[in-house]
Amino acid sequence: MALKDVTSNLGFQQITPGATSTALTIPAGARIAIIHVEVAVMRWRDDGTAPTAAIGMRLAAGGELVYDGELTKLRLIQEGAGAIANISYYA
Repeated sequence: MALKDVTSNLGFQQITPGATSTALTIPAGARIAIIHVEVAVMRWRDDGTAPTAAIGMRLAAGGELVYDGELTKLRLIQEGAGAIANISYYA
C-alpha cells in the first residue's frame, strides 16, 4: 500500500513511552500509522513480544516510520529518556 492510497486521517496520538513498552490507541478503521520520533531514540516490535531499551527495531530521534502492518501488535519503548512519539492514523 502506498501513501497515495490513504483516504482519510482518523486521528492523532502523542505518547511518551517509559521504561515499559506502550501499545497504540488505534482509532476504528485505521490501517496505517505514521510515527515520528522526537527527542530520543525509540525501539519498536510488532511480533507479539514487547521491545526493551536494548532489543527491537531502532527508530532515531527525528526519524519516521510508516507502518501498515497489524497495528494492534505494534509496541514502542524509549531507548533514551524523554522520547516522544507523534502518531497520525489513516484509513
